Amino acid sequence: MTESSYTVLSNYIDLLLDAICVVDKQGCFEYISPGAERIFGYTPQEMIGHSMLEFIHPDDQPLTLTTAEQINQGAVKLDFENRYIRKDGTVVHLLWSARWSEDKQQRVAVARDISNLKHVQRREAALYAISEAAFAAENIEQLYQQIHQIIAGLMPIQSFVIARYDIQHGISFGYNNADSTSSATYVSPDAKTTELCHQVISSGQSLLFCNAQQPSKSDRKKLTAVQPELNALVVPLKTHSGIIGALLAHNTSYAPCYSNAELEMLEFVATQVAVSIERKQMLARLKFHALYDQLTRLPNRELFQDRMFSALARAGREQGMLALLYLDLDKFKQVNDDFGHNIGDELLQQTALRLQQAIRQTDTAARFGGDEFVILLEQVSGVETAMLLAEKIRLALCQPYQIDSQRLTINPSIGVALYPQHGTVQKELVLNADEAMYLAKKAGGNRVVLSDGKLLLNRAAR
Repeated sequence: MTESSYTVLSNYIDLLLDAICVVDKQGCFEYISPGAERIFGYTPQEMIGHSMLEFIHPDDQPLTLTTAEQINQGAVKLDFENRYIRKDGTVVHLLWSARWSEDKQQRVAVARDISNLKHVQRREAALYAISEAAFAAENIEQLYQQIHQIIAGLMPIQSFVIARYDIQHGISFGYNNADSTSSATYVSPDAKTTELCHQVISSGQSLLFCNAQQPSKSDRKKLTAVQPELNALVVPLKTHSGIIGALLAHNTSYAPCYSNAELEMLEFVATQVAVSIERKQMLARLKFHALYDQLTRLPNRELFQDRMFSALARAGREQGMLALLYLDLDKFKQVNDDFGHNIGDELLQQTALRLQQAIRQTDTAARFGGDEFVILLEQVSGVETAMLLAEKIRLALCQPYQIDSQRLTINPSIGVALYPQHGTVQKELVLNADEAMYLAKKAGGNRVVLSDGKLLLNRAAR
């Protein structure tokens, strides 16, 4: 095609939204339609004579070269996608149709800007991924990790922070990762991060910070603030109940500045994140209320029964032994009568704390109601081990309690039943441990009695 032919053709194809490009076999531009400046940001004169590799996104260069070689060998490509770096530093997503002209020894291609389509697809994918994470995550910490991974797939991130806010506790940091590729180890936020999150939570307005040494991708950033050595996006987490926190995405100071498009993307994601966090927290609260005692925060009867069912199944498979302790506080009613229920409640809370500190991580302490507690001791080697653990608990609870200005001492009575000696099913073990506890109380309290202790007491009475 002659130069004059190109000129005549350009008068018409400049009206097209697509770009027409002609490259030689080595991939250097020989012709670009004038309207292509709308796509690439460069004038045709700035691109002609240059290799396409100078403009293609580095991550897409290997696949583009492979596809170009296939076209050179006669293949026709109608739906090839890659990304170019525009003159202003932003990324444009392109859909190419291309074929090889054997007689001209050129590749002729038409490029269509599909950036808006990709943007919509990314938003939809992010929405789906966050919704899926909110449903599948086992807890709020796992949800935070998955949110981090989703956002890291949308934009470059060196560090990512999820700040939480409520009136009672102020700002706290549920998640702060050093970089997008590291594990989910929590890193304490620095003073600047805390300040930025506080600013966004207080104002409810997003902020885009751009390092003064880096060129901006767009001159239309209404929310840009120049900060030395800072390249960050901060957006509020908003729900119908108000602002519950903020998301902060930070990149290195020498990386290209974040764009308004990335800010808008993070704002969209933050809306879904806020809803997901609130929903996960609501479910966690409901689960806690259903499975834990509200006063002592120990497992309640339902959760304890579930754990004991599993423990009995394991002990049966492995032919092991476990112990069940039934514990009651001696003369607890007198504490309520003499000092009031507030002191009694505090005493129960401190008792629960001592129980948790006295047992092993594999064991479970639960509150059955009132001043009655049960302890499941898994993998005990024999009667002596179970009795020693029970005695350790008794001694821990016998120590004086300091509640407000009151110094109180209260003692426990503990009954012990062993699997399989004193029962092979849950109901039988609980009943035997409960009866042993009453034997301990009848004997004066502040002691540990084994399930078959009735015989021992009878013998002692003789």
